Amino acid sequence: MNVLITGANRGLGLGFVHHYLAHGWQVWACHRSECEALKGLHSDALHTVCWDVGENTEPQGLLPDKLHLLINNAGVYGPGSGGQSLDLIVPEAMLEVFNTDCIGPVRVVQRLKSSLIAGQAAIANISSKMGSTGDNSSGGAYAYRAAKAGLVIVSKSMAVDLQSYGIRVVTLHPGWVQTDMTHQTGLIDIETSIAGMTQVIENIDDYELGQFVAFNGSIVPY
Repeated sequence: MNVLITGANRGLGLGFVHHYLAHGWQVWACHRSECEALKGLHSDALHTVCWDVGENTEPQGLLPDKLHLLINNAGVYGPGSGGQSLDLIVPEAMLEVFNTDCIGPVRVVQRLKSSLIAGQAAIANISSKMGSTGDNSSGGAYAYRAAKAGLVIVSKSMAVDLQSYGIRVVTLHPGWVQTDMTHQTGLIDIETSIAGMTQVIENIDDYELGQFVAFNGSIVPY
């Protein structure tokens, strides 16, 4: 079985790499620039690809002709320390985050469409509960919230448009995870999040087209 993971050089992406290698999959691990963590994994089943999903450029590395799973994990948070407040957020920051977090997965699916069709693949788009209007009670985080909300809509359209090819799509909320993005302040560790999300992916047929699902299997209000 073949899986391609974007943003695979650290955090959740690296966690997915470890999981699928341990389960005997062939793993295509995509990274934007440095990939020291991936270089430390010695496995014939690991294939590294330099691919910045925020750019309209070709990936540097061989891609599989057939994919059984695509995990669109690559993402950025944008300005921190209050830089995404109503008073401080700037258009350039919003566009940068939206370009990577929402448009990036579209670029990836467009480039890999033939391989996804060949494998009748599943697609997991990693969003966040911060993209849920129903869950937003604290405001702020304008760039990140907007991009992750946009990804939920994009994911739903993918699910509808690709259904006739036998491709299934789910949108995932990984939980508040202890990663560099959260400055290790999350409520759960990477292993817990990955275990839950991979279980949802395995049971993808149990969910509606493009449904927004948390790592623990609960449905996220949108």
